[in-house]
This record gives sequence, structure tokens and C-alpha cells, in this order.
Amino acid sequence: MKFLDQAKVYVRSGDGGAGCVSFRREKYVEHGGPNGGDGGRGGDVWAEAVEGLNTLIDYRYQQHFKAEKGMHGMGSDRTGRSGRDVIIKVPVGTQILDEDKKTLIADLTRPGQRVLLARGGKGGFGNTRFKSSTNRAPRHANPGAPGEERWIWLRLKLIADAGLVGLPNAGKSTLLSVVSAAKPKIADYPFTTLHPNLGVVRLGADSFVLADIPGLIEGAHEGAGLGDRFLGHVERTAVLLHLVDITGEDPVAAYKTIRKELASYAGGTLADKPEVVALSKIDLIDEDTRKMVADDFRERTGLSPMLLSSATGEGVREVMGRLLETVRAHKKHEAAAKAVADGAEDGAAGGWSP
Repeated sequence: MKFLDQAKVYVRSGDGGAGCVSFRREKYVEHGGPNGGDGGRGGDVWAEAVEGLNTLIDYRYQQHFKAEKGMHGMGSDRTGRSGRDVIIKVPVGTQILDEDKKTLIADLTRPGQRVLLARGGKGGFGNTRFKSSTNRAPRHANPGAPGEERWIWLRLKLIADAGLVGLPNAGKSTLLSVVSAAKPKIADYPFTTLHPNLGVVRLGADSFVLADIPGLIEGAHEGAGLGDRFLGHVERTAVLLHLVDITGEDPVAAYKTIRKELASYAGGTLADKPEVVALSKIDLIDEDTRKMVADDFRERTGLSPMLLSSATGEGVREVMGRLLETVRAHKKHEAAAKAVADGAEDGAAGGWSP
């Protein structure tokens, strides 16, 4: 299945049915009066987050979604049937944006979460509604209200606990394949990874989800290489694992290049995330060179990098353990913040009196 994380779709709710003009005509009943029913309501268009989906590929082949129109009213005070709703099913983590691609309509982060995209038109009143003491035989009814229509953007941001960033060929996909059951494409040329990959890392009884995105290069925020469009998939993560190739010409320059791209994306929100820096591919150099590069990195950046080799497994468990600790701390902080917010809401509700 191809990976697609953005799609533009058109939605239109159903028009309301028209009211009916009708009069009771029955043998031996004089002046039967109006009995026109109301029109049915038009169907709505909803978006719902569901489990089991991890791409928006379905919306490459179908871009138009229209709900059913309401049926017209009928005689004998019969109301028209309401139109059927349309539900657009999207993966968990999908953001819904207006046509300008900037205005956020909804962020569906939980299975079963729904949002109304277009409300169906109301049905028109039949002539029974207009009967009064001064108007015994109304001969008019309302037309149904038109439905709503709009173009929207669907943008998928994968739900992961930790994200992998780095230059192309820093060893991100290899590491993901070693620590999880994921099978990303691995080769010895840049930009092997063309779309994000997810893997579940298990450490004893604990686990977390690790996301690997295509490598960044200098100028990615301006569209160089594959650009920075895939950075959205690590926006929701609790921590970033920044891999730097220890065999590169200048690991510090490589590190600063990625930090610059992170700072240039979405107002710098990614640059503020907790970060674990690791020098990869240490199996390709000797112990003395490792120490020399790590010391130089520490001196020029003020950071103490971890060392790992996906090929031999050296240092991998320690790095994953550091990520797990950060993920745990983040979840604990989120739970505490939610408890405080819920307590504040309960307190506000308890203080209210009619």
C-alpha cells in the first residue's frame, strides 16, 4: 500500500426537502383543511478517526463526498425522510484543515473521535404549519434549505512516542529495523526512505512507538531534497532521537544542519522538544577515533552524545532506554496536567448553582 499523508477532498451536505401544499379531501368531510407535511432534513457529512488505517491513499481515488438530500413532504401530514449521512473514515492522527491549508478545523487524535464537516439543510414547512384562525387554507409551503459545501485538506500526522531525525544515510532506517519488527527499505544511497515508517520498540514489559522519517538536508525548509513536509509526523512525539554519522566529514556541522532545519519548521516547535543525540556507525572506526570524535562533539556543542552501532547492537539498548525514560516522563507530565485540568473543570461545575 502506498503512503499518502495529504489529500484534498470536497464535501457537500444534503439539501432539505421542500414542504408540501396539500388539502384533506375525503368523502363526507367538508373543509378538510391543509395537511401538507414538512420536508426531510438533508444528510450531514462527518469525519471519524478509526483504527486500522495508516494512510490517506483512499482519498486519491475518491475526492467528492455528498450526503443524501431530504425527501419532500407529502399529503396526509407525512414528513419526508431525512437524508442519509456520509462518514469519512480517516486514520487516527489526521488533522482537518480549511481550503487555505492553514485554518485547523479539527485534530482527530483518538479512535472514535468525530467532527461535523457540513451540516444538512433543514426541511421546509408544509402548508399545515401556516394554518391559523385568519388563514384557514394556506396555499404555500417553504422550500428546503440548501446544504453546505466546502473543500478541505486532510493531513495525517502519525502518532508516535519518539521520532528519528538526521541527514540521509545516518542509519535511521537500519536502527528502526533492529529495535522493532518494522522492515523499512535500507540501501547505501541517500534518500532510501521516501515515506515515514513506524515501529514498536519493546524493552521488557514496556514499549513505545518510534517513527522514522526521510532524511533532511540543508535547505529542506525551502524545499531542498524531499523538503520538510514529513516533519509533521514527529510533531506529536515526546522526544527526538538525533542520529549523526560518526564517519561523516564533520559530525558537528551535520548536527547543526538538522537543528537549523528543525528551528525553521512550524515556528521552531520541534527545536524545543527533548532531544537525545547519538553518534551512529561506531563499528566502522576504532576506539580511539570514537573517543576523539565524541570529545570534539562535546567541546563544540556542549552536548554529550551517546554512541551506538545498529550493525553490532553496541549501545542500542542504552539509547532506547534513554528514550523510554523521556517518554515515561512526558506521559506522566501529561497525565498530571490532565488531572489538574479535570479538577479545575469539576471545581467550576461544583461551584455553580441555579
